[in-house]
Amino acid sequence: MIKKLKDYDFTLMITPILLTAFGIVMIYSASMVLAVVEGQESTYYLVRQIQWFCLAMIGFTATSIFPYKYYQKLTKVIVLAILVLLVGVLFFGSTANNARSWFDFGPVSLQPAEFAKLGLIIYLASVYSKKQEYINEFNRGVLPPLILTSVILGLIVQQPDIGTAAIIFMIACSVIFSSGIRFKHLFILAFVGLALVAFAIPSMVTDERISRFAGAYQPFEDPGDDGYHLIQSYLAIGDGGLIGEGLGQSVQKLGFLLEPHTDFIMAVIAEELGFLGVTIVVGMIAIIVLRGLFIARKCSDSFGALLAIGISSLVAIQTFINLGAISGLLPITGVPLPFVSYGGSSLLVMMISMGIMNNIARSVKQKEQKPVPVNKQGTENNAVRNRGGKTWERENRSIRF
Repeated sequence: MIKKLKDYDFTLMITPILLTAFGIVMIYSASMVLAVVEGQESTYYLVRQIQWFCLAMIGFTATSIFPYKYYQKLTKVIVLAILVLLVGVLFFGSTANNARSWFDFGPVSLQPAEFAKLGLIIYLASVYSKKQEYINEFNRGVLPPLILTSVILGLIVQQPDIGTAAIIFMIACSVIFSSGIRFKHLFILAFVGLALVAFAIPSMVTDERISRFAGAYQPFEDPGDDGYHLIQSYLAIGDGGLIGEGLGQSVQKLGFLLEPHTDFIMAVIAEELGFLGVTIVVGMIAIIVLRGLFIARKCSDSFGALLAIGISSLVAIQTFINLGAISGLLPITGVPLPFVSYGGSSLLVMMISMGIMNNIARSVKQKEQKPVPVNKQGTENNAVRNRGGKTWERENRSIRF
C-alpha cells in the first residue's frame, strides 16, 4: 500500500487539500454574520461547505485511483450527460442572480455548467489526441470538435452565465492551441471567433452588463450604485496592509461586500490576513497550475497531456477572472476562487479534477520507473531517456508544450 502511495504526486495531493481547508476557515469567517442576517445559524455556510468537502474528497480519492485513460472510452457518455444537464437546467432549473443555472434538490444545489468545464476538457483532450495523425487538416482534424464546443457555449450563454462561458471558451482555446494545430488555422479560428463575438455583442448588451463594465472601470463615477461593490473591495484590500487586521476582524464583510464568502472572499482574506495571506493563497494555486503543466510535459500520451493542460488552464483561468473582478481589472461575473470560495459544485469539480491529475502523475511516475527494452540493434526506438538513465515509451504526438 505504501509503495503504491509513492507513485502519486504528493504536491498535488496535499496542496489542494490544504487550500480547501484554509478556504473553509475563511468561509466561516466571511459568512458568519451573513448567515445570521439571513436567519440561519452562524455556522450554516461552514457546515454545508464541510459536507461538500467530504463529498469532494470521495471524488478526489476515486478519480486518483481510476485510470484516466478510461475517460477516453466514456467520452460519448460524458458529453451526452453534459448536454442533457445544460438543456434541462434551462427548462427545470432555479433562477438566482437573474440566471437559470441551478438544479435545486432540497438542501442540495448543483450547477451543471461547473461540470461542463471538466466534461469539455475530457472531450477535447480525447478528440484531439485521436486526431494527432491529421491535426494539420483543418476540416478533418480541427473543425469537428468546435461544433460541439459552440453548442455547449451557446447553452451556457442562454442561462445566461457569461463568466462560465468565458472560462470554457478560454479553456477550449488552451487545449486547441496545445493540440499542435497549425498557426494559420489558429489565426482562422481567432478571426472567426472575433467575428462571432462582434455579431453577438448587440444581442448580449443589456443595461445590467453595461453597469458591470462601468462599475469595473469607472467605479467612482457612481460610488453608490454601479461602483459600490468594487469600492468596498478596494477598502477591504487597502485596510489589510501587509499582515491584515487579524482573522475574523474584517469590517467589509459586515454587509458591505457583495457575496463575501464566494465572489469576494479574496477581499476578506486581504483585509484579515493582508498581503501575506493573499500571497500564500495565490502561491498555492500557482503551485497546482505549474505542477499540472509539468506533468503534462512529462506525460507520454497525447490524451493525458491535453487533459493535464486543460485542468491546469481551468484552475489558472478561473483564478485570474476571480482576482480580476475584485481588483477592477475585469467586470464582476460571479466566478468563484478555486478551492477557496463557498460553493459545492465548484469544489466538487475542482477536487475531482485534482484526482484525475494525480492519476496522470502516477502513470507518468510508473512509466519513468519501467525501462523500455532495446531492440536488436541496441537502440531505443520511440523512447525518451530520463535523468536516471531509464527510458519510457513516448507516443508520437504533436502536442505544443
